[in-house]
Amino acid sequence: MDSRSDSGARLLLVASLIAVGFVYGVLVPRDVLAGDGSRAVLYVVGGWVPFTLVFYALGRGFSSPEALPSMRSADAGLGLVLVLLLLSLGLEAWGVPPEELPEAYVLQAIGIFLGLALFGWGIGRRSRAIADRTD
Repeated sequence: MDSRSDSGARLLLVASLIAVGFVYGVLVPRDVLAGDGSRAVLYVVGGWVPFTLVFYALGRGFSSPEALPSMRSADAGLGLVLVLLLLSLGLEAWGVPPEELPEAYVLQAIGIFLGLALFGWGIGRRSRAIADRTD
């Protein structure tokens, strides 16, 4: 990988880390403490993009795949996110909103973030391998 794309991955990593820190360190706590839970949920979901980009940049900048890697980790991550989102929606539809029983949503939230990390890492690693093959 040339230094230009390597510095691009580092710049993306730094910018994404700043965005994740701002969303989850400033915006979400501010709205949760103010009692505006619906707005905090919007920030959490919006924060998924920079969170995923952090792992994309890590996969792009710091992995060294020998051959073209498969997309299994990205597929598994995306599948995990979708299944857990459906489970969360199902719980709410069955009358268990997060305000009444937040413990029911903790494992799903952790799984969603794990799935986003797998998705970003898989795409970044594959992207690095493709860039290395064309050089």
